[in-house]
Amino acid sequence: MALRRLFLHWLFPAAFVLPLWLFVGWIVFSGGSAWGLLWLLVAVPAVFVSQLVLSLLIRARGSVRETRAVSWRDLAGLGIWHVVIVALGLFDSRVFFPLLVLSIVGALVLFWSTLAQLWSEARGAMTVLRTTDGTAYIPPVRDHASQPANADVIVVSESRRHE
Repeated sequence: MALRRLFLHWLFPAAFVLPLWLFVGWIVFSGGSAWGLLWLLVAVPAVFVSQLVLSLLIRARGSVRETRAVSWRDLAGLGIWHVVIVALGLFDSRVFFPLLVLSIVGALVLFWSTLAQLWSEARGAMTVLRTTDGTAYIPPVRDHASQPANADVIVVSESRRHE
């Protein structure tokens, strides 16, 4: 739980640190090539915006706000994606293109994963029943706390008075 909570606090700083790392990596490892600069002008805003959107979607979930921790799926997905971005910032020409493709695909998968988790939590559980003629209805919510299981039941039958 501590790792998941720590990762929740890392989400917003990561939106600034990861693009900054790409810029520093370009300066240190790339040597200032023109293609590297062009790629950098696209990648830095893309990483910033995608990390920010993912952070907001994750923090929008009720379970994350309640536990103050990301889910294990978020932790694994974002952790791998952050490692790929850090490796991408090394600008190694042998693995640059596969890492670039992996980072783009990872961002899309993470986006849909966080949306799916948000959707499943937001919609809640609702049962729709159908009558014999096909009419759909939502059953009333039962309050189990109001009626004890062994309560006495008194039946009062109403009789008509003949006058």
